[in-house]
This record gives sequence, structure tokens and C-alpha cells, in this order.
Amino acid sequence: MNRFVEVAVIGAGHAGLNAIKEIRKLTDDYVLINGGALGTTCARIGCMPSKVAIHLAETYQKRTAFDRYGISGASDLQIDQTEALEHVRELRDTFVDLVLANTTDEMDQEHLIEDYAEFTGPNTLRVGDDVVTADAVIIATGARSVIPEAWRDYADGILTVDTLFEQESLPESIAVIGLGPIGIEIGQALHRMGVRVVGIEKGETISGLADAGISQAACSILEREFPLWLGQAPDIHRDGDRFLVRAGEREARVDKLFLALGRTPNLDRLGLDRLQVRCDSKGVPRHNPATLKLDGLPVYLAGDAAGGIANLQRAAEQGRVAGYNAVHRKPIPFREKTPMKIIFTDPNIAVVGREWSELDPGRTAVAQRRFGPVGRAMIMGQNRGLIRVYAVRKNRKILGAAMVGARAEHLAHLLSWAIESGMTVERALGMPFYHPVIEEALQEVLHELDKELSSGREKTRYVFFRKAWNLSGA
Repeated sequence: MNRFVEVAVIGAGHAGLNAIKEIRKLTDDYVLINGGALGTTCARIGCMPSKVAIHLAETYQKRTAFDRYGISGASDLQIDQTEALEHVRELRDTFVDLVLANTTDEMDQEHLIEDYAEFTGPNTLRVGDDVVTADAVIIATGARSVIPEAWRDYADGILTVDTLFEQESLPESIAVIGLGPIGIEIGQALHRMGVRVVGIEKGETISGLADAGISQAACSILEREFPLWLGQAPDIHRDGDRFLVRAGEREARVDKLFLALGRTPNLDRLGLDRLQVRCDSKGVPRHNPATLKLDGLPVYLAGDAAGGIANLQRAAEQGRVAGYNAVHRKPIPFREKTPMKIIFTDPNIAVVGREWSELDPGRTAVAQRRFGPVGRAMIMGQNRGLIRVYAVRKNRKILGAAMVGARAEHLAHLLSWAIESGMTVERALGMPFYHPVIEEALQEVLHELDKELSSGREKTRYVFFRKAWNLSGA
């Protein structure tokens, strides 16, 4: 059967579903094609199940402070790993069901095709035995975990986020290879659930943190729980039914390997070679990052399939951009929002705005504050960490920040909003702060940054109180 539509969207993840929302504002003449299981990466294997596991592990970890609070009996508390994993799956399935309900309720057989698609030309797709011709095509096929070819023979001992939450029980020991956001989040959670963990990263820092001060602080905190081997690529060999893992002079024997080496776009079965487009080293077609359009073709890339940083917010936003441009004659470039990266370790790690490596030190002011003396952090027993904020010396606008500390996920949002709205340090200090809250850490570092930007203490106090007075409307 041949079918003609205005827009065909390949992939029913967050990028694809958000593209459909934009398309439906102008036309009902579209089709959503999805091969494999329905349900987004976030709901099935990503954000949601991992955060359930992290929260569960963090809750169990709280027992280690009970004696300090005068609560007895903590030594008798035990975690049932099988029950814990079942809880993760139950909540995971709830999230998936919600996504499926939203997808299928809005789609009928006319608009949703559950099968794999491949290009036969710039405007044509083969879907099973059918051919779909579209004025525009959006590729939103997501990505999957990277498993190096050299380690494929170890498949029976390898876990990734795609498979971890399907396990009935956890191994006694595991090597987490790759300490990006996923690696350090899962590594800490597994350690707290009773697994002996060693974290290995061939780079010199975890999660690519560009600010050396934050990287050092984060490593110092995490290494109190499990060892981090940085700066050496791992060498892996079978050791009976276990694995011998070496990195430089260090070695460990573990039961399983958890790989967090990044994700590769799901593009290999689309027949992109028939489009005669140039691709990068990861097989991603070259495209305009502002419009998401492939050069000279009515084809758009969105979400994890487009490469780059993988997160739900970016996928959803790119889906809307691709959907909007696919149904308009002339694609419009969209400006990306202030970047924000939050890592749900305990304590949180976060980076917002411009990273330290991108800045000119001569034109940038920086201030820092430790979480140690922050009252709320002390009350919670989480007064470890550091926050560093950057600003332009000339116009005093906040540029970016990096931090590791209690509830940094909230401080990151406040700072990203400040950067997005073009706030100066004085304007941010004029905002209301309460006591005792974690946000006081932000208030203190902004005071330090104000001092750094000003020529003297008296001028700093005068500028701040004048601004605060004006903001009050007096």
C-alpha cells in the first residue's frame, strides 16, 4: 500500500511525541512510525527507573546517621535487593503506562504505525510491506548504550542502563566503567544497595567537569564511598566466571561490568546511505543545529538521534523545533536555552551556563563558597561540597556556575533562570532569600562575587543596599 502524508515522524520517544504536538497545531496529515517497544527512553530505561533506584539507595543510606541522631537499631536494617529491584520495575512500568496512555489515546491506526522504517529516497520510507511518501520526515529514533566491539565476547557479564533494572538480583561486586553522569549515579546507588563497586574512568575527571575545583571536591566526596580510578583506560580479562579488571597498577576482580560509555544514535537500520548525506564519525548526518534540517533535504533530526548531549529536556525541545519546521515552508532557527546539567548523586553535582573551560579568565570574575557552614546543610548532615559562580567583569552579568552540594539541583535551576534572564550579580542579590534554606549558599557566594567585582567593601555594601531599596519600590 502506498500512503502520502505531509509529515512522517520516525520514533515515538520524547522527541517524536513533541514533534507531533507541533505538527498537530497545523495539520492532521501526519504519521508516527515506531519500531520496537513503545514508551520513551526516559520512562523505560533512563531518568525514571534510575532515579527510583537512586532514591531507594539514598533512603537506605540514611540509616548510617541514625546513631548520631539518637535512633537505635540501625544495625538490624537490611535491604532485600530482589524486592528493591521489583519496586524499581513497578514504578518504571507505571511511568511507561502513563506515556503509552498519552500516546495511544491521541493516536489511532491512521496515525500510528508500529513497525520499522527505512529510507528508499529523500521523501519515501518503506515500512513493512507499505511505502510512505512524506513532504518532510523527522528522525527521532533515540540512542542505545555503547558496548565496544572488543568486549562483545563478555556480553553475559555486561550490564548497561538498558539491562540493569531487569535483573532479579544484584552481583556482589561490579566495575562501573565510564564515570559520566550515568556511571557515577548508578555506581553510588549500587554501592549503597550493598554491591562492592569500583569506578573506572580513562579521563582525569568525572562527568567531564571542567572546573577543577568542583571536580576535586566531587571526587573527594564520592571516594569516601567507593574507589574511583581516574586517568587510565581499563583492561579486562576473564577470570573463571568473573572478570579481572586492571587500570594502570590497580586491579580488581568483579562479578559483573556496568558500562556507561555513552550512547550511540539508533540510525543504522534507516538506510541513510540512500540519502547520500555526509555523516560524522558516529554516523550522524550533518545538519543545521539551529533548524535541525539536513542540508538540501526535507529531513530533520531530533533528540538523541541527533547526537550530542542526551537528556529529556533537550530531546523534547528539539522535537518541537523539528515539528515546527517540518510543517512550515521556511525553517526558522531556534536559540537553545541556557544549558544545565544535573547529576543526581548524593550530594548533587550541577553545571549551568558557560563552563569554566569556555571562559576568558581575564574577563571573568569567580567566587566560591563551601557548604560546610551553611545552616540547613549542617542540619541535614550534608554540609559537604562547593559552589563556584562566574560573572562578566565588565557588565557584572552571571555567566555560569558549577557545584557539588546538597540539593544543588534547585540552586542550578535558580542560576539558570538568572542567566537566561540576563541578571547581574546585584540584581540576583536583590531577590528574596529565606532562612534557613540551602539557597543561602547561593546568596553567600553571590555576596563573595559582588565583592570580587567591586573595588572595595564599602562600595559593595552601598551598591547592594541601593539596589535592594530600589527593588522594594521605595
